[in-house]
Amino acid sequence: MELRKDPITRSWVITGERTPGGRNPQQVCPFCPESPQPPQVISSMASVSYGPWSARAVVHPLPLYHVEGDPGRRGLGLYDVMHSVGAHEVVVENPRHDRQLWNASEAEIEQFLLLCAQRVEDLKKDHRFKYVSIFKDFGSLSGQEFDHPTSQIVATTFVPRRVLYELRSAREHFAQKERCVFCDILTQEMQQRDRIVEIRGDYVACCPFASRAPYETWILPVTHNANFENTARSTPGALRDCAGLLRRMLNRIRSITDSFHLVFHTAPNTQHQSKVLNYWRTIQDDYHWHIEILPILQERQKSYSFKETYRSAVLPEEAALRLREAPTEETHTRS
Repeated sequence: MELRKDPITRSWVITGERTPGGRNPQQVCPFCPESPQPPQVISSMASVSYGPWSARAVVHPLPLYHVEGDPGRRGLGLYDVMHSVGAHEVVVENPRHDRQLWNASEAEIEQFLLLCAQRVEDLKKDHRFKYVSIFKDFGSLSGQEFDHPTSQIVATTFVPRRVLYELRSAREHFAQKERCVFCDILTQEMQQRDRIVEIRGDYVACCPFASRAPYETWILPVTHNANFENTARSTPGALRDCAGLLRRMLNRIRSITDSFHLVFHTAPNTQHQSKVLNYWRTIQDDYHWHIEILPILQERQKSYSFKETYRSAVLPEEAALRLREAPTEETHTRS
């Protein structure tokens, strides 16, 4: 595997073949407690309901990134390449094969969130890693890899382009107004209420003003914090309301579609500061962690299409209204 940088978009692309794996119903699930060949366990959370543990992080059976070695970034003419050094973990959300985030208890989801925060904090201790991503792909249209309830964590030696856009905008907004742009967005959304889906404790679920996909939803803490992992260890129970809101939002989303992408956006690793990018000077004040959920309503066209802008067929105000009225428990049938 090799990482190559696009000199136009400045995106890093991982290239090279990986042995097919993941979704195979003929095999015993490697993530279930009774598996005869369990993966290497990195960390576990104590059980709060069923089974010997509540959530645990394991080494990905077919990792795209490997901890060993040095990135070895080098130039090939105008191109940049480097080794796929990093970390690739699977977060097993629940020991039960049939207990997804939307039908788990809030205590179980809280344990999952706390484990994710612990893994981010631990991976950031490695100065080689610039960013740690947490994401979940679910459904036939999402590229879901495993049948068992799982998310994934990837630590990379670069910051993903989408996050770089956010960092740039947040820094520029703070430089002009000395305020966090995410906090300003929250203030306006809570005043207007047109795109708010639900408020639960310190957390707000809303449809972005310029949604990239129909029913796109963000979950943000009202209390400002650049780092997801800092919120987790700030006070006991800091993620409890987030767990409840996440469960209710996923049930709402699943009343519309079975497929979605979910990704956590948090601040990059400040132990690896770039003198060129210079995003770290005010990052604790200008950035704001959040969760993004992007539903997938239809299969993407297989042929290449050139797009200058995103297109969402549903206004975010209409999306928020429908999501407010959607069921928050798994008792629905999709219309």
